[in-house]
Amino acid sequence: MDNQNSDQDRVKWFRNAAPYINAHRGKTFVLMFDGEAVQHANFANVIHDIALLRSLGVKLVLVHGARQQISERLSQLGIDQHIENDIRVTDADTLAVVKDATGSLRIHIEALLTMGLANSPMQGSKIRVSAGNFVIAKPMGVRDGVDYKYTGLIRRIDTKGIKKQLEYGSTVLLSPVGYSTTGEVFNLSLEDVATQTAISLGADKLIALTKGEGLLDESGGLVKSCSLRTVKKLQENNPDYIQRLLLQAIAKCAENGVERCHCVSYQSDSALLQELFTRDGAGTLIAKDHREQLMSATIDDVGGIMELIAPLEEEGTLVKRSRELLEVEIDRFCVIKKEDAIIACGAMYPYPEANTGEVACLVIHPDYRGGGRGERLIEALEDKAREQQLDSIFVLTTVSSHWFLDQGFVEQPIEKLPQGKQAMYNFQRNSKVFVKQIA
Repeated sequence: MDNQNSDQDRVKWFRNAAPYINAHRGKTFVLMFDGEAVQHANFANVIHDIALLRSLGVKLVLVHGARQQISERLSQLGIDQHIENDIRVTDADTLAVVKDATGSLRIHIEALLTMGLANSPMQGSKIRVSAGNFVIAKPMGVRDGVDYKYTGLIRRIDTKGIKKQLEYGSTVLLSPVGYSTTGEVFNLSLEDVATQTAISLGADKLIALTKGEGLLDESGGLVKSCSLRTVKKLQENNPDYIQRLLLQAIAKCAENGVERCHCVSYQSDSALLQELFTRDGAGTLIAKDHREQLMSATIDDVGGIMELIAPLEEEGTLVKRSRELLEVEIDRFCVIKKEDAIIACGAMYPYPEANTGEVACLVIHPDYRGGGRGERLIEALEDKAREQQLDSIFVLTTVSSHWFLDQGFVEQPIEKLPQGKQAMYNFQRNSKVFVKQIA
């Protein structure tokens, strides 16, 4: 019986992951990780997950660092490490070590990605890895009297070259070095390469594999999700330079078109997949700030909701609601506001005796349709239902059947409605019933 339940749980997880699999297919993700991550015992599992992402149709660019390996080699050779303003000064001797460390690390990662061991998640996988001179760099030069020599800055990313390799089905691997048009090699920072690559490609996600679970607040607690504003605040108050570089990279990506950034632990053998394929995730999600705000409605929003739903009430798509009824039921509503104007709304009416709730009055202003606002409202209403420990939500609709199917609802007979709702069903409207399990 226990094995049967375990199998059923796996099937449920797979079904719940299906919307995320479809959403990620064909998208471009930039994964960044430092040299310490590569040396960790769990990195082999991370490689397996990377292979799985590629097999699911995700276009991947991997950016690795090598700070730890460079520092270890410099110490072994007795070469002084010259750090100015938290930036490594790369002289000729240090550059030789940089080439050695990054080259060895790149080859090691390529070897891991090539594995096809029997009885392992990599069995049968065929990952073509492309690594080349995709990063064009220039010298950092002299700053505050310090000549940084072969420490460089990114001049440009060969976006066309990378995209062509991704279209061929290759996984692109970038090292923290760049090349000049005069044939020189420059030492670059992991964060700068990942950031500039994600922005240049118009990547859908930047994923940072970090030692900890994700971003931490001032009290040391995990930040499950936050906006760009929170990232900047954490950056200002963080004494760790490497952490500030990470936060700066995330902030820059969010400011320049990368819609989602994630921080997950490379020490966990499930964090990456949990973060990408489950609702609750396993790390930190940083979403680009929305000028629009989704919030629970208050009594002050009644007038705006009435104005929004009036056209649909007049055409018969929605059942008419009086102002008095809206005032009584206002705590059932969520709204999306833009500059204090209500541009979308939705309500959730619980039927606790049947462990379900009704999604109703879901309306998007015509000028703002097609921007994912309906999906955001459904998620908020699902959260309301979960807070009340309901197992499902349902909706009655005459015109939006296909949209609700896309959101994971399933058409059901009228008999699946709670008894109280069945008694109120209007057969003249002939609304279709759709149900979504959320437990």
